[in-house]
Amino acid sequence: MAIEYDEKGKYYTNVIHKVAVPSIVQTTNNLIRGFIHVRNDERLKDELENNETFVAVTDANIYNAEGQVIYSSPFIALQKNQIVWVMPLDEEKTDTEQ
Repeated sequence: MAIEYDEKGKYYTNVIHKVAVPSIVQTTNNLIRGFIHVRNDERLKDELENNETFVAVTDANIYNAEGQVIYSSPFIALQKNQIVWVMPLDEEKTDTEQ
């Protein structure tokens, strides 16, 4: 890991700190539940709108149309053009909460 210091003693590294946001992602074929990693002080929307082609999803469970888990993985790189919609789980509302 490279660390650079400026004249005031502030340091810079090539490590990017991110926050894991529990999310549901609907792709063109499947539903995915996992964690999308977002830079500190940014929104999930910002991560989806950056210039990267892929978004990282960790602890991913991929579901078929019947709601059965067909694949689990500690990491997947999801191509953004396959995403139909994304919802952070902490904002998910059930019928009883509405």
